[in-house]
Order: sequence, then structure tokens, then C-alpha cells
Amino acid sequence: MIAIGGRTTPRIPPGPALPRVLQGVPFIVGRRRAMAFLRKRYGSAFTIDIPFYGRTVVLSDPSLIKQLFTARPDVAGNHEVNLGSVLGPGSSFALDGEEHRRQRKLLLPPFAGKRMSEYAGLIEEETLSEAATWPLGTRFPTMGPMNRITLNVILRAVFGAEGAEFDALRELLPPMVALASKMDLLAAARRDLGPWSPWGRYLSYRREFDTIVDGIIARVRADPALAERRDVLAIMVQSRYDDGRPMDDRAIADQLLTVIAAGHETTATTLSWALERLSRHPAILERLVAEIDAGGSELLTATILEVQRTRPVIDLTGRVVKAEMMSLGEWSLPRGTGVMVAIDLVHQEESVFPDAQRFDPDRFVGGGADHYSWVPFGGGTRRCLGAAFASMEMTTVLRTLLREFEVAATYEPAERMRNRGVAFAPARGGQVTLHRRRRAPAPGPARPTAVPA
Repeated sequence: MIAIGGRTTPRIPPGPALPRVLQGVPFIVGRRRAMAFLRKRYGSAFTIDIPFYGRTVVLSDPSLIKQLFTARPDVAGNHEVNLGSVLGPGSSFALDGEEHRRQRKLLLPPFAGKRMSEYAGLIEEETLSEAATWPLGTRFPTMGPMNRITLNVILRAVFGAEGAEFDALRELLPPMVALASKMDLLAAARRDLGPWSPWGRYLSYRREFDTIVDGIIARVRADPALAERRDVLAIMVQSRYDDGRPMDDRAIADQLLTVIAAGHETTATTLSWALERLSRHPAILERLVAEIDAGGSELLTATILEVQRTRPVIDLTGRVVKAEMMSLGEWSLPRGTGVMVAIDLVHQEESVFPDAQRFDPDRFVGGGADHYSWVPFGGGTRRCLGAAFASMEMTTVLRTLLREFEVAATYEPAERMRNRGVAFAPARGGQVTLHRRRRAPAPGPARPTAVPA
């Protein structure tokens, strides 16, 4: 930080001096590779200047990430270039400051604590129902099946949807969410040129979604047994702000769509990565199955943490400087500067995760994950609301599958990461071969788990 005449002058990290458009090309075409190259050249903090985001500081140092995540919202607030512009003004992605805090306070209780355990039976039921349709003994992609499981869980646990409403949403939401993900990155294409244009098609989806959800909300509000309902929507309908006001229907609809867009596909993708990783690490898989058969969960929890570390579905989370100047380590960032946490880069930081390229769940056995070096859910006041629910869902689905099926080992190369708009998924859909387990084997002796990825 440099002070001249009592005033602090900006001091931002180094970065490429190319024009904005030229910097934007590698960011769009292959941003993971581009970020890794810039990290190697400039260090754990560097500056880029790219279309839509403008001048942006990229971080992969946990100490700087901690400063960012613990900063007050009036110092580092919501970055407006996010899914909120697609999901609606009532989405938590679109809110900032006090309005975001108030909304978050209302929405946290349904996704935390003992209430989540009430959904475990529902998740297991959906997993077994979907698994009954799988082609055993032959390789198949798991992305589609996992998406169906997580979508059905959200529709039942969050919406309380049933019958025709359930079927309509299950058909509508996959193409709608996929298009929303693409529209998030294509701001210039957000012009309604009729039903054949991408934005026009999305708006048509959104109108259909609102019509269905408005009907569900009205039915829930009129339910004489509303107080006994356990779905998240019923809890949202009954929630009140500090001044006693309820959430209005449009805000509820925006938040429900946010839960789906941010929750169901990311959880499904992580589950597909988990099966892809385990099929290539049979020693870890053998220990994991033995633990599940014995009723344990420590290695299972560690495995999910390690999958999220090595294969983060979302690679960036950001803020923008709201104060006149923000101090961040040795840097001094002026108002309007974007700040991104490069999730993939911090997860590959050797000083934090030795031999970081290795898939090794044992690095998390016996301890949890640090929220400034393991950040798949973001962090601070904008950490994903559904993080605890997603973790519980992944644990339940994986435990159920490994209890019922044998995952065949493969020596094929690891699947590459494919950009699906906002998220990164296995390029071949997380292919595995499963066999029905005939009996639960007795736990075998412990074996080393750290093998090359």
C-alpha cells in the first residue's frame, strides 16, 4: 500500500497487458488452463482484464481468500455478473448487503441441522428407484441418472411437488436450467427475439415455471395442515422477516429456481465424479465398501471432500470492491475492482495439499476441511445455502449405491473436464460398470489409498 499526501493509491497484482478482448479469448475457451498458466507466471494473486467482468484480481492464496470472505459486505460485496441476472431479482445471487442478509436468515433453517436428516429416507428411496433401471454389467454414463435423482429429491423435498406438478417440473427444468447456465455467460444474447432465440426460449420456460410454481404456492398457502408440512417451500411460506412481513410469491419463485439451478446439477455432477474417481482407485473403493458395511462413515465423508477438491464443479466465486479502497494482503484495490477466488487453483496449492494432483481421501480423514483452502461451496456470507444439504445428499446416495452395487475397476485414463456453461462435468458423463452385490463382504485389511490420479 502506498500513501501519498495522506491518501492510499491503488496497488494491484501484476498480470498480462493484452487488450481486454484478447485476454477474454482464453478465459472463454479454456479458463482452467489459462488460470493455471497465469498462476505459474504471476503467482498466487494476479490481475486479468476480460469482457463482462472487467479488471479482476484472481486469488489462490488461502490467507487472501480468508480476508476476502470475512470482509464486510460494504467492503467486498456481490459481483453483479452472475446467475442472478438470469434467475430473477429475488434470487440470492442477485441480492446484496442488508437485503441479502435478511433473505439468507430466512432461508438457512430449512437447509441446516436436524431437519436435513428427515430427507435421508427420501433420498435413498429415489436412489434405489432410479438404480432399478440401470444396465448392469455394461458401461454407462452416470450424469443423466444422477441428475434425475437429485432433481426428484429437490422437487419432493423442496417443492413438495406431486402428481401432474411433479411431472411437469421434471420435464421443464432440465432444459431450462441448462439454458440458464449458458445465458449466464452470454449476456449479449439476452434479447427477446421470439421463441426461436435463446433468450426468448428461456423466458418462455420461465413463464411456464412461474405458472406451475404459483399454483403450488397457492395450494401450500391454503393447506390446513401447513404447520405440519416438512417441505422447504412450506417453511418458506411460513417464514417472516424481522418486521413480520412474509416473502412475496415472486421472491419465493426466484429462490426456488435458484435452489434448483445451484443445487441439483452441481450435486449430480459431483456424484458422477465420485464414481469416476472410485472406479480408478480400487484400493480406496475396497476400504470404503468395507467401512459402509461396518456402519462407518469417516472415509466416506473424506472421499466426498477429496472428490470436491480434485474435481470442483464450479471453478470461480467472486466479489467486487464496494469501498473506496480495499486492503488485501500487500495489495490495495480501488472501488469497482472484481475479485475472484480460483477454486481449482487453491485446491491444487501444494503448500496446502502436498502432492495435490493425487486423489487421496486420507488427507481429510481425522479432520475437516478448512473453509479458506477447500472452497467448492464458496465462502463467507455468500457461501452456498444448500452446502450442508448437498453434502448429506451426496453421502446418502453414495452410501446407498455402494451398499447395493459393486463398482468395477477400470484402467482407462481419467475423464477430462468438460465445460457445461457454469459447471464442469466428466467429458464422457462419468461412465462406470456396475454389478449387483450378492452379499456384503466382511471388512478386509486396510490398504494404502493414495494412488496416482
